[in-house]
Amino acid sequence: MSYELHNFIVIIPAYNEAERIASTIAGIRKFCNADIIVVSDGSTDNTVNEASEAGATVVELPFNLGYGAALQTGYKYALTKDYEFAVQMDADGQHDPSAIQSLIEPVLKDEVDITIGSRFLRRGNYKAPFIRRIGMFFFAFIASIFTGKRVTDPTSGFQALNSKVMKFYASDAYPVDYPDADVIIMLHRRGIKFSEVPAAMKRSVGKVSMHSGLKPFYYTFKMLLSILVTLLRGRGEGRV
Repeated sequence: MSYELHNFIVIIPAYNEAERIASTIAGIRKFCNADIIVVSDGSTDNTVNEASEAGATVVELPFNLGYGAALQTGYKYALTKDYEFAVQMDADGQHDPSAIQSLIEPVLKDEVDITIGSRFLRRGNYKAPFIRRIGMFFFAFIASIFTGKRVTDPTSGFQALNSKVMKFYASDAYPVDYPDADVIIMLHRRGIKFSEVPAAMKRSVGKVSMHSGLKPFYYTFKMLLSILVTLLRGRGEGRV
């Protein structure tokens, strides 16, 4: 069943997702009648045309700036168009669009400012590679300590949020390199209310993970450094 929301946009960062972007957009349309923006992060394949033909608004970045920068571009666009609510999803079909309604409802009811779809709140079929799974649990533990709330999935890119959070995501304080556990801590320190919502997800097939090979070690170092910088800053700095 599809439902309709006003002032609501779905933001999809995409890099070379020509094979999957159209089906991802069609899946979203099946469950909600929302505006959709695809931010092509310097894609060299047919992502732009596929997304446009599927009915999405497309913003093209001139070259590959990374996941966080593409997301931030989408939020800046949403704010210029006066959207009040947004959902961010991956382009590869990993996120189940049938979960959008349960994700956005707590935000619409003003219970929280942002919800994060968690693969681990309910028993599911999602199986992450071993090294990635260790990293997820490690940073979930750190985020839980520094927010005082249970965090189970700090790397989830499936989120619903209001304009208050959008303004933070569009600001210079947003860490565009790896916006994961550090962002959750930043949100908490700015007085932004968050919660996790169960959300089934699939592993992305046929793609090289950003956390594969030696990159997990680089990612861990960068994330720990970002968290340290966040904690050293004044509490509530850049409060929105």
